[in-house]
Amino acid sequence: MPSVTSPTSRRVLLAAAVAAATAIVPLTTTPAAADTSVTRQQQYAAAAAEYGVPESVLLGVSYLQSRWDTNAGTPSTSGGYGPMHLTDAEYVMSLPGGHHHDEDEDPRGDDSRPAHPVDSTEKAPPAESLQTLDAAATLTGTSEETLRGEPAANIRGGAALLASYQRELAGPTGSTSDPAAWYGAVARYAGADSADAAAAFANEVYGTIREGASRTTDDGQRITLTPHADLVPVTSWLDKLGLRKLARPDGLECPNDISCEWIPAPYQDLGNGDYGNHDLSDRPNRQKIEYIIIHDTEATWATTLKLVQDPTYVSWHYSLRSVDGHIAQHVKTKDVGWHAGNWYVNAKSVGLEHEGFAAQGTWYTEAMYRTSAKLVRHLATRLGIPMDRHHIIGHDNIPGTVAANVRGMHWDPGPYWDWDHYFKLMKAPEINTGTPLTGLVRIEPDFATNRPAFTGCVTAGVPCPSRGSSSVILRSAPSPDAPLVNDIALRPNGTPNTMHISDHGARASTGQTYAIADRQGDWTAIWYLGQKAWFHNPADAPTAQWTVGLVATPKPGKTTIPVYGRAYPEEAAYPAGVPYQTISPLQYTLSAGQRYAVGNVLPGEYYRATTFDGSAPGDWTVIRGENQYVQIQFGHRVMFVNRDDVQILPSALGAPR
Repeated sequence: MPSVTSPTSRRVLLAAAVAAATAIVPLTTTPAAADTSVTRQQQYAAAAAEYGVPESVLLGVSYLQSRWDTNAGTPSTSGGYGPMHLTDAEYVMSLPGGHHHDEDEDPRGDDSRPAHPVDSTEKAPPAESLQTLDAAATLTGTSEETLRGEPAANIRGGAALLASYQRELAGPTGSTSDPAAWYGAVARYAGADSADAAAAFANEVYGTIREGASRTTDDGQRITLTPHADLVPVTSWLDKLGLRKLARPDGLECPNDISCEWIPAPYQDLGNGDYGNHDLSDRPNRQKIEYIIIHDTEATWATTLKLVQDPTYVSWHYSLRSVDGHIAQHVKTKDVGWHAGNWYVNAKSVGLEHEGFAAQGTWYTEAMYRTSAKLVRHLATRLGIPMDRHHIIGHDNIPGTVAANVRGMHWDPGPYWDWDHYFKLMKAPEINTGTPLTGLVRIEPDFATNRPAFTGCVTAGVPCPSRGSSSVILRSAPSPDAPLVNDIALRPNGTPNTMHISDHGARASTGQTYAIADRQGDWTAIWYLGQKAWFHNPADAPTAQWTVGLVATPKPGKTTIPVYGRAYPEEAAYPAGVPYQTISPLQYTLSAGQRYAVGNVLPGEYYRATTFDGSAPGDWTVIRGENQYVQIQFGHRVMFVNRDDVQILPSALGAPR
């Protein structure tokens, strides 16, 4: 077998395959069209042979990073490029562009206390695991630009890294060597700093190799990993990496089959009545947890951990690392994190932050999707939270508490989070038993082929690279040329919303359920922010599924009713000494004849927590009133209406015919 370190023998081995497949593409353009003379499957085979890596190992590692996708040559949220997720965080951090988030949101979202705005600007340098592209460039003699933008070169770079890790462990090499003996190199590829995290990643890779996989990539390449059902990895190779062993304390709220550690957020008295960085409670005994919130950190792992351990900062319950899916828990689920920008939601939710640091990061690793889905399923099962998009929501689905706050609410995890894949990993049930006459539609575009023409990922007004998305674009009439609908809170002058990447005022997202307002040909209209919003939904390539459920509509005699961003109790419910939290409507109204999908019926509640020791009147108690609220899918965000203002009906009753 040719030496894996010999450039000459590598070139001879690849021959025409590499020559045909290494055209450089600019970083800011979509990848080159698939070369029909050399398939992606052949590129994996060639790279495995060139560097002496079992093809099943190379395919398995790549699947756990990118599911073999190219992601249009764009970086992941942790700065990884291409099918092998070669990381180049320093390069990504040098690119122009802003944060995913608007920075004027108060994460605590409780206007009974002073605002607590934060700055999550990158502060810590990237870890070695976020800079693997440099080593791949050295090993292959290929330019960094080519490794970032050309799939075949990227695969070669990943194979070279795996081979180098295997040589460092003095393990058997060669494409025909036993895949079971590559466990240590696979674990090293994760970039993990602990044995638990490295093993969790390697176990997922080997599980994929055993089960096999087959799919068409985002650039149209069909790839198959043949199952190796009897493969049992030699896990003792992990010991040679010398990684630290994590303590797993009692009470750690993670499933046993994922890597998880306890890195507590501090509960600390800061003096002068101030404290941080979360609130104590006793949930669910004190208050039912209704939501799990998906966030994007806008920081590297190192910065994320630094921030959450700062008592003057804010907090969330879990952080998830991109390269390997490792999880750190910071706040017990019984306590309230400051993360969602809405105190009512904070008091009734668990927050998950997923590593990512730049607006240019447009995709998330398979490793992180898998551990996140396992964690969410574990929490939802234990806490009795339905696994649907009324309860498992993005930060971008949370309403502002009052009208003045709506515009500043965050929009992560953004339109590139693959909700459909995420829920399939959760094994969450779906209901597809409806027809147009059942009155509800669940948004469900094909992620790979649904490619809205967003702008502003790097530079305002400049088109983003074409890539799959969970977002469906909503128009004011059943035509591709019609203006987008208006979100009056984001654009008070009534002009249409835009295709800017952060402007979600004319979008519906996978899994969200809406009441059908009308249909014309291949177009379906839904009720959205008080208006009809149209999206293309042809029968031969649907972007939504008909479903069933309940809808809320104004009671007879009510022309319009108010819409709220929080479900607070009436003034009479507050005990003496506790200031009344005003029930303040948002800019929107719900008019007679309109219908919105019901997600829940909730009691009016306010969790009072304003002092470090619970000494203020009413602190550490849940104030409940007589009124109830109905959670509805009103726009891109969920919102609330008073139960007394609406009828709740089966969706088919009164649905448009």
